[in-house]
Amino acid sequence: MKHVTVEELRQIWPDKAAGGECCLIDVRTPAEYAEAHVPGARLICLDTLEARAHEIPRDRDVYLICRSGARSAQALKYLSAAHGHERLINVAGGTMAWIAAGYPVETGGVA
Repeated sequence: MKHVTVEELRQIWPDKAAGGECCLIDVRTPAEYAEAHVPGARLICLDTLEARAHEIPRDRDVYLICRSGARSAQALKYLSAAHGHERLINVAGGTMAWIAAGYPVETGGVA
């Protein structure tokens, strides 16, 4: 399983996202997402992932994030095994590590 730290993600996000080179999928619940999320992260809850797997891009790197890294790792394994996704990267430490590092967050709204 490929993973990055929040420090590594911060170095590329959001510049690569703006250029269409990657995307960030938050697999937490809508309430968790509304509380605080990485700016520009798109919400696709883990419990809806099977029905929404077709929304995950295959033509660029996809970073998966959750609260601490466990649910995003689960999402990565599922998408790889069941749908053949190859460009998935887990964000180790998740949103909690992002916040702890002092990086900016957004609140509210569902993207």
